[in-house]
Amino acid sequence: MAYLDRTSETIGQQRVTGRAVREVAKTPTARVQRHEQHHVIFYEGDQAERIFELQDGIVMLYKLLPDGRRQVVEILNRGMIFGTAGGERYDCSAETLTPVRLAVHDRREVDASAVLQSHVAKCLMSQMERLHEHAMLLGRKSAMERVASYLIRMVPNRGGEGCTGPLSETCDPHDLVLTMTRQEIADYLGLTIETVSRVISELKRRGVIRLERQDRIHVTRVCGLCQLTGIH
Repeated sequence: MAYLDRTSETIGQQRVTGRAVREVAKTPTARVQRHEQHHVIFYEGDQAERIFELQDGIVMLYKLLPDGRRQVVEILNRGMIFGTAGGERYDCSAETLTPVRLAVHDRREVDASAVLQSHVAKCLMSQMERLHEHAMLLGRKSAMERVASYLIRMVPNRGGEGCTGPLSETCDPHDLVLTMTRQEIADYLGLTIETVSRVISELKRRGVIRLERQDRIHVTRVCGLCQLTGIH
């Protein structure tokens, strides 16, 4: 089965088109990097010399507290921009969750190119919507609503604006591939790993999902999961 980003890259996001990604990647200043799973692209506090565009794969951005606690601040999919620090140093760390391919630009090259500046601005404006949704999730949603919201984002064209609805009233399943561990999911949702496991067990008990493997979940009825997200 394809990586998660290939099954969820249209979920609740306004992405740049594949053509735009290819055109920017072909600019003279673009360099391509490839990294394997769980590679740290940069750490919080590193010199912010480059801006990255994700061409394929999934990247996790996170911040650490002095006592070691971690908050995952964003999950990035194909076509998204990161590394755009406001100051001279990155304000978070970036780690790959799957093998990735990146288009890389030096910051000074972006500063000198109106085309690149316009492209970066459009990408970041669309990504702001995701950050607003994440702030709502962390600030107001229950543990059940947070986990359900996380899972429903992996179902293409379902949940939220533009939902296509089920193909039929009697058959509405979907298979999910998890690229994040339970601990990473907990750090993204602002929960403990015990709470995430308890909610997943409750979803299983209700018959909303079925656990195929540690990294695979079968959603028996997508609408049933969507109704638990708190958006209705």
